[in-house]
Amino acid sequence: MLFNSSLYGAFLLASFVVFWTLRTRRLARALFLVLASYGFYFYGTWDSAREEAVPLGPIGWSALCLGIIFVGSTLDYFIGRTLARVTSAHARKALLLVSVVYYLGVLSLFKYFNFAVDSVHDLLAMFGANVAVTHLRLVLPFGISFFTFETMSYTIDVYRREIEPCDRYLDYLLFVCFFPHLVAGPIVRPRQMLPQLAAQPVADAEMQARGLWLIALGLAKKIGIGDYLAINLVSRVFDSPERYSSLECLVAVYAYAIQIYCDFSGYTDIAIGSAQLFGYQLPKNFDAPYTARNLQDFWHRWHISLSTWLRDYLYVPLGGSRGGAWKTYRNLMITMLLGGLWHGASWNFVIWGGLHGVALAATRMWQRAHGETNPATSPVVWLHVFLTFQYVCLAWVFFRAPTFAHATLLLWRIARGTIGHVNLPSRVVLVLAIGFATHFVPKRWYESLRELFVRSPAVGQGILLALAAYAIHGVAAAKAEPFVYGQF
Repeated sequence: MLFNSSLYGAFLLASFVVFWTLRTRRLARALFLVLASYGFYFYGTWDSAREEAVPLGPIGWSALCLGIIFVGSTLDYFIGRTLARVTSAHARKALLLVSVVYYLGVLSLFKYFNFAVDSVHDLLAMFGANVAVTHLRLVLPFGISFFTFETMSYTIDVYRREIEPCDRYLDYLLFVCFFPHLVAGPIVRPRQMLPQLAAQPVADAEMQARGLWLIALGLAKKIGIGDYLAINLVSRVFDSPERYSSLECLVAVYAYAIQIYCDFSGYTDIAIGSAQLFGYQLPKNFDAPYTARNLQDFWHRWHISLSTWLRDYLYVPLGGSRGGAWKTYRNLMITMLLGGLWHGASWNFVIWGGLHGVALAATRMWQRAHGETNPATSPVVWLHVFLTFQYVCLAWVFFRAPTFAHATLLLWRIARGTIGHVNLPSRVVLVLAIGFATHFVPKRWYESLRELFVRSPAVGQGILLALAAYAIHGVAAAKAEPFVYGQF
């Protein structure tokens, strides 16, 4: 069930009505949201499995994927409760290991098994060995990388005694499966979400109006900009770069940078807005990332919930910036290589992560040598922004290209220097320009528009939302396009 489908709109409306009808009945309210979220996930998995040859059939496969979430959530709930009582260091480590092994095992089987088999096969082939390859016919469960990180953060935080274990079983199930963030984040932390679930939900008219604003904004970004650029330029060029000029390939790379931002931040807007309708607040995930002055600044603005998770649960435990310069650079590289692999089972994602790791290490090296000056005060601040964006786009080539060969071919086509532009219609260029402009709109303008909507009477809000829906429908593709990060 895609956020940009009419079915999701009906589901959201029905869930909203039932939830607030049960507002004063805590157990029934939580149970309803858990069942609604499981239904949301089951339908999405079933809808995807219908197009794949999966074992057990679409219904059986969907039940299996849902069972992975339920079993893991139940396991972690009781592990968390036990961790709070046990004092033996060995026993506590063993309990944590059970939780981590469960989720890493699920990830390894569903996401990385075939990739590992192919990589070993290719490595052996380099030495002349020909080994038969066995692949598993598995469809990646929706959101597996996201809910894995969320549940692991819970058991790790309880193990570190940074939070108390969750008291109520249904609250923990809902923390993991709450449908706005289940498939593609934001990656919520237990310390952010569990206290909200334990309290009585409160959502005044202003909070819900802001939620509707975010949903409309997210749909506009996703459908009006992201999908349009993907369908009319990006997919065509990345699939067959040999057919396009250097200028067209370069513009397609820039278009993909805008597409993935509008697609993913649009999803996040819809997720945060949907949660606000129920009185819950999800964390911010984006902050104009293409205005970043260096790669460090970029990761403070792009997929913030992931970058902070990698920092707290991978980079810092590896040693962080302790132990000298070269250990810091090593830790940055390991973190970003694994962060790249988190996105997908492909060497292209590893290369993408490696490029970011190298740039982060170079940034840290520069800061150690010249001090951590504030780029915002630099007289060439826009040069910093420009160069950072170019490097981010270089990395996006490997992130988006279906194979390494496609990525290198695209870069080679750009290097040829041809300037034909027959495949760059004015409407595509206009949409691309609008996508860029959204990054540089002053925040006070955005906040003023949002508050104008929030303060409008309900009738006025309804008219504005209807006009927005009509405009979005006018530019929408015949079939709802899946979200990019839904595949991770």
